Amino acid sequence: MKYYHQLSTDEVLKELNSSQYSGLSEEEISNRRAIYGWNEFAQGKRISLIGLFFKQFKSWLVIILLIAAAISYLTGHSIDTYVILFVVLVNALIGFVQEFRAERAVHSLREMLVPQARVIRHGQTSIIPSRELVPGDILILEEGGSIAADARIIESNSLRVNESALTGESIPVEKVIGVLPAGTVLPDRNNMLWKGTFVSAGFGMGVVTEIGSKTELGKIAQTISEIKVEKTNFQKKTDKLASQMAMLAIGGTLFLFFVGYFFSDFELGDLAMVSLAMMVSAVPEGLPAVLSIVLAIGSHRMVKRNAIIREISSVETLGAVTSIITDKTGTLTQNTLTARKIYMIGQEEFMVEGDGWTSKGGRLTSSQGAGNMSNQQLKKLIQVVAICNNAAFKENGSRDAEEIIGDPTEGALLVLAKKSGMLDTNEFGSIRQLKDFPFNSSNKLRASLCEVDASNELFVVGAAEKIVALSNSVLRSEGIDDLGTEEKNSINQKINIWSSEAMRVIGVAYKGQVAQFTALNPEVLDELIFVGIVGIVDPLRPGVHEAIQKCKAAGIRVVMATGDHINTATAIARAAGITDQRGGETLALSETELEKLDEGDFQKVIQEVNVFARLSPLMKLKIAQSLQDSGELIAMTGDGVNDAPALKKADVGVSMGIMGTDVAREASKMVLVDDNFSTIVSAIEEGRIVFNNARNTSFFLVTTNFAEVVTMVILILLGYPLPLTAIQILWLNLVTDGFGDLALAAEKGHGDELKKNPISKDENILNQKVLPFLLMMSIIMVGLCILIYFWNMNEGIEKVRTAVFVTMSTTQLFNLFNMRSLDRSVFSIGFFSNRWVHLSFILSLAVEVLIIEIPFFQRIFDFVHLGFLEFLGLILISSSVLWVGELYKLFRKRYPSNKIGSLYH
Repeated sequence: MKYYHQLSTDEVLKELNSSQYSGLSEEEISNRRAIYGWNEFAQGKRISLIGLFFKQFKSWLVIILLIAAAISYLTGHSIDTYVILFVVLVNALIGFVQEFRAERAVHSLREMLVPQARVIRHGQTSIIPSRELVPGDILILEEGGSIAADARIIESNSLRVNESALTGESIPVEKVIGVLPAGTVLPDRNNMLWKGTFVSAGFGMGVVTEIGSKTELGKIAQTISEIKVEKTNFQKKTDKLASQMAMLAIGGTLFLFFVGYFFSDFELGDLAMVSLAMMVSAVPEGLPAVLSIVLAIGSHRMVKRNAIIREISSVETLGAVTSIITDKTGTLTQNTLTARKIYMIGQEEFMVEGDGWTSKGGRLTSSQGAGNMSNQQLKKLIQVVAICNNAAFKENGSRDAEEIIGDPTEGALLVLAKKSGMLDTNEFGSIRQLKDFPFNSSNKLRASLCEVDASNELFVVGAAEKIVALSNSVLRSEGIDDLGTEEKNSINQKINIWSSEAMRVIGVAYKGQVAQFTALNPEVLDELIFVGIVGIVDPLRPGVHEAIQKCKAAGIRVVMATGDHINTATAIARAAGITDQRGGETLALSETELEKLDEGDFQKVIQEVNVFARLSPLMKLKIAQSLQDSGELIAMTGDGVNDAPALKKADVGVSMGIMGTDVAREASKMVLVDDNFSTIVSAIEEGRIVFNNARNTSFFLVTTNFAEVVTMVILILLGYPLPLTAIQILWLNLVTDGFGDLALAAEKGHGDELKKNPISKDENILNQKVLPFLLMMSIIMVGLCILIYFWNMNEGIEKVRTAVFVTMSTTQLFNLFNMRSLDRSVFSIGFFSNRWVHLSFILSLAVEVLIIEIPFFQRIFDFVHLGFLEFLGLILISSSVLWVGELYKLFRKRYPSNKIGSLYH
């Protein structure tokens, strides 16, 4: 690989066998196209729509349900068959839609390609389709134009390029033609141009070095296409749940068959049919549907909290996140540069109130009171920053608008002038701008020649250190005076302090009695009169610091990975609470420092350091991969094209809805509507609620189905008739269980979700931690049903089955209250806080009474009439499930067992 940034312009042109002023000949263009191809991304192999649809059936849970459907069909239970197939089809369609949308990430990159490019070929300037570019072509670059290929700068006239989509750097980059060191990282290669970026100011020329998939943008597209989309954490857990359910169903069926065959008088055919019927009843047909509902409810709640979920199975994964890798600009900060402090010799510091690009609520204050224009130093500073400025308020020149056109730094200074009140009171007097000199990276300043009350003055704004160095005088409250070395040192000390606080420090100066001139030169810029410095920040978003503290309390590590400079990143990380200043600790590392580490040291620092700066896209991806390899489950935020590979690789990729690119959004699983880090924390809280609800609903289903199976097995082995018929079991599984599942799926959080450590990514929905509760509930339900079975034996099998049905269904209904929380009393979380549970209880009980008492349904379900007192007695007996559950939770709270552990963590 050739690193053109370390070659001079002559060496680059020689290497590419091209000429700056004549470009390539037609013959050379044809030869190179035969070698390099077209300037476009390679089309990767894409799965067909049919293949994508059938891919959704590659799940243990789906396979088991299909087997259950086949058995139901063969045994004559056609209703079971249709219900199961409907559930499987709905879930397949949901997965198909999600994955189809996810495959559009690389397509979004292709839409970024520039359709045309202005080039010099065989001595002529022409406009060609950008796909026809070849290495060695000479690009002509103008303000507002997009860059169609990677190129080396060979001419720059105040050329500035916005590379935020690629590098994450929000400030336009000044381009130079000089040679850079070999180890310069991509964000710092300011003598190079990158495909997909655009010119924000100036003019320049570049020679094409790479095209198509070889460009930095092309490499990102290639990386995205090569990243394998793995199953989400929740999909893995549901597959595990399905295998557990399969083992339970198959094991129970085989046990029943062999024991019945050797120890009972069942005919072989009857025994086989009973065994197959029990297998079908053991499989919870509604499980996929209810899990989808749990996820859908969680996704809907997240929308209300400004998070849009693009892949619904990622909702639960958020609850297991152990690390968040976050960008800085626009996520932790507001991405609106704001003037925060003003310092002038002999004055107290002025604080600038109000955030963002609006003057509303803004004013200047100090310990001496509000700033006013009788302060001549402050008046001059505001005058300079307002006039030496090319930014403008967006809305038809209205200065009350909140959007700024132009350079962000100049926009911040314009808003500062607005907050001072001078723009409204016309305090400037007679001022006319004669000539403007935009910011230049070599001078590190911008200047304007102005006519002020019939006298020419030069207004200068730039890097504070540069302004101080060029100044030999200072404007004091009494007038102009000499600027001595001691005062310069004092100003530079203030600059260093502000810089450590993540401020961009701007120096303000002017020069009086200036003659007309055409170019800035040392003679023009010497002997400036220093006015003051302005500290500009990109403020933290409201609530970010509190959100990061919540992450720490929830056992979640927050890592900053940014393309910004290391000092700025460190200061913001400290302000946000990501890291603390402690002696001898490495707070932040740049990509250059990371590249010097061997694999072992790299893994170590990734575990210990929380701030990484000046990162390239591949390094962000490497950091994400390293954390995943060490067992972390990560959420990754990003907004630019450079973030897309890491977003796709992360367990939960989180893109920005406002500032983000389409590429980043298509590669992510979640989109933040408000671009706010705090929203991620809210989404994690909802993710933990979703996991709890998924576990509780699954546990509810397993408990009731397990109780049904065990009841059947015991009575069959004892030689008694089936306690329930197939249609009665179907009603229990699809109606009584169904209403209850929907109610549990709507359970809200109990306020302690972020006070616990993350759910382990290896923690199954059902595991040994919940076995004691499952066994206890099942034993009670089985015991009650068998007791009722024998209690009514003398009144006929229809009466027995009716009583057992009421007992089984009402114990399930009372068990709903237990399932709202596996470790907290239903009365402590609010007995009436989930109205859906009460509605489900009342509705299910009402329907139960109807199908037993209405003759039409009695005949269908083979039920008989029950008296009021019989109903009431069965309901009261069934309620024991709730009271035993409450006593168990109370016992577990008072006498926690280290062997079993808490039901959650």
